[in-house]
Amino acid sequence: MPQVKLILLEDVENLGLAGEEVSVAAGYARNYLLPKSLAAKATPGALRVLESRREKIEAQRQKDVAEAKAMVGKIAELKVSIPMQASDDDQLFGSVTERVIAEKMAELGVEIDHNRIKLAEPIKTLGEYTVDIKLHHDIVTTVQVWVVRA
Repeated sequence: MPQVKLILLEDVENLGLAGEEVSVAAGYARNYLLPKSLAAKATPGALRVLESRREKIEAQRQKDVAEAKAMVGKIAELKVSIPMQASDDDQLFGSVTERVIAEKMAELGVEIDHNRIKLAEPIKTLGEYTVDIKLHHDIVTTVQVWVVRA
């Protein structure tokens, strides 16, 4: 399978950080990374542009880490309670997904992209759950979520 060398313009989860040179499958590059402007072909011109932007990329990365660390404190204080309709044996009519948790957190004043919330599978029963939130590639925190009867 042919590999393509690219330079990442933005951080891509499970691939690398902005500014790194990576080798990926041609289809992944053609269909995902290049159309979304997440990467550029590794040409000498692109390498020169990257070197000129390296300080800006590092400054942005430091800013992102600082924002993520500040967000950890806010999230630690949250008590997220989600009322749901449930049967007599505590099975939910529906389920609690990452999107539902993100919306409830937004109501409580903490804006989180639902893609950052990590659930192994949607919650389908009443109870208390610990949910991981990946704020940055090396900063992960948890939030307590209570699914209660509406």
